[in-house]
Amino acid sequence: MSTSNSAQSITTSTEGPGLTLYGGDGTGRRVTVRDLARAKRAGERWPMLTAYDAMIASVFDDAGIPVLLVGDSAGNNHLGYENTVPVTMDQLVMLTAAVVRGTKRAMIVADMPFGSYQESPEQALRNGARFLKEAGAGAVKLEGGKRSAHQVEAMVAAGIPVMAHLGLTPQSVHTFGGYRVQGRDDESAEQLIADAKTMQAAGAFSVVLECVPEELAARVTDLLDIPTIGIGAGARCDAQVLVWTDMAGMTTGHTPKFVKQYVDLRAALGDAAKAFAGDVVGGAYPAPEHAFH
Repeated sequence: MSTSNSAQSITTSTEGPGLTLYGGDGTGRRVTVRDLARAKRAGERWPMLTAYDAMIASVFDDAGIPVLLVGDSAGNNHLGYENTVPVTMDQLVMLTAAVVRGTKRAMIVADMPFGSYQESPEQALRNGARFLKEAGAGAVKLEGGKRSAHQVEAMVAAGIPVMAHLGLTPQSVHTFGGYRVQGRDDESAEQLIADAKTMQAAGAFSVVLECVPEELAARVTDLLDIPTIGIGAGARCDAQVLVWTDMAGMTTGHTPKFVKQYVDLRAALGDAAKAFAGDVVGGAYPAPEHAFH
């Protein structure tokens, strides 16, 4: 179903047991796939952010963000790579474990990096299990539609919840020839719809739609029983996700059209660093009250 933009859409639903996704209801438990399914039925919209370390994750958890994605976007925004392709399983297992340790309520979704699942369902199952066993994640995410269906089926059958990712899939940046909006022509739009249905049939509990036309994302949202999570996909998805460094103004260079910056954290941290440096150079820090005797 499509959802409204009103604030009322994130209030507590009266449909059965569960918790309000944004903000919580004090149950003291983590968000589950069942809660996301209930939110879809109730028309309750919810936010998702990326996180790559325990401290930032704890801030978002305290803010009531119900789902945190340990994305392979850590490659660009945390590890200094040009894109997501070089990120390894070991790196994301370590980052996911840190995010899990920094949170109490949010569902933690671990991104399966390039080369960790494409080979076979057996490879996907082996690496997906690592995220749950070694890092404590609640789910994993992988890219691709029909080509990834057998991997999704194998993991879901083994008890690993899977979030799918369609549209602009950053691990395929070399195939796409850059970061381009997907699904603008009839053929590619119908293929995306077919891939979304395939992912639902394979057992995925949700699907990320990245950089697709708003009208197409709305069609997919209406057709699926599982939640859609938009990033550059317009306002009619069931949920919205942003890379936290984009949302907080930490990212330099080109900013995608779909990003809304909510604070200029890069400038604030830079000002704080300059103030600290000035105090050190000028002798104002440390002051007597900062010393031990």
